[in-house]
Amino acid sequence: DIRPTDVVLEIGPGAGALTAKLLEKAKKVIAVELDSRWAAELHKRFSVGTTANNIQIINNDVLKIDLPFFDVCVANLPYQISAPITNKLLMHRPQFRSAVLMYQREFAMRLCAKPGDELYCRLSTNTALLADVQHLIKVGKNNFKPPPKVESSVVRITPRSSPPPINFIEWDGLVRLCFGRKNKTLGAIFRQKDVIDILRNNYNTHSAMQDVPQGAGGKKKRGGAKHVD
Repeated sequence: DIRPTDVVLEIGPGAGALTAKLLEKAKKVIAVELDSRWAAELHKRFSVGTTANNIQIINNDVLKIDLPFFDVCVANLPYQISAPITNKLLMHRPQFRSAVLMYQREFAMRLCAKPGDELYCRLSTNTALLADVQHLIKVGKNNFKPPPKVESSVVRITPRSSPPPINFIEWDGLVRLCFGRKNKTLGAIFRQKDVIDILRNNYNTHSAMQDVPQGAGGKKKRGGAKHVD
């Protein structure tokens, strides 16, 4: 669904096989490549001729840079950074239109899992809060040379146009508690002393920052003291 007006972010372009196809359809391609050898190859191949003005090559770690504006993201991700780069994309503003990403199969299945599925987890919950996720195709390991030890899948992520107005860090902390204790109900989790202590400490910290009196039933007094003759 790449349009002639689109800016495409490509993560990990390698030798540029997909980059060449993207340049045929998009207005501009921003290629982020960590490996200096591949980055040099990309410069040699695309930074001259008709494509020179339509490509920007960034030789850096995608997790360490501020992402520029883009409409669409395309990536064959190194599997060890699947979670942090997914989080970074979901938090990116302004929102992009869609991202088509290749993941290790198990990670992709967790990303797409629905409530009640065996693989439903914290990753599934957080992603569904901010985006729609669609599994597109399975990619067998024999499609790569040399073949990796794991199977892969391609997934499309489409950010929700109106994400809920919540503090995502606080939400993630809550979800972490819910999924951090296997084979326990939510009732059992929130009755555990260590969880109660965590929630109490967090509430006390919040109260102190908001100047809210601590203690059950406490209310902040308003106005000054009354004058007594």
